[in-house]
Amino acid sequence: QVQLVESGGGLVQAGGSLRLSCAASGRTSDSYTMGWFRQAPGKEREFVAAILSRRIWTSYADSVKGRFTISRDNAENTVVLQMNSLKPEDTAVYYCAAAQITRLTMEVPAYEYWGQGTQVTVSS
Repeated sequence: QVQLVESGGGLVQAGGSLRLSCAASGRTSDSYTMGWFRQAPGKEREFVAAILSRRIWTSYADSVKGRFTISRDNAENTVVLQMNSLKPEDTAVYYCAAAQITRLTMEVPAYEYWGQGTQVTVSS
């Protein structure tokens, strides 16, 4: 089992920044693909960003490209999502997820482990 705990959410004005962190514990492996997803009220959970184990390959949703950056520290078992130039439409609960695969994927079912989520609210 892998446990994931997110932190760093909060309320910010449009144009501001937030840094989300995900701490992994349990049967962690630096070979896992790590991802961030978000879910706004009344909407389906959607992909935000993912990073492969070797931290070189990353993938982003078109809506966040150029504004968000995903990174990971395998020694510390953490994954970070740096969010800049935030918009009101970025408001959602953000989830960290881990997948026992060695490829980038945007598919929710591919991720076996999920955190409890952290709320991000961007005011206009």
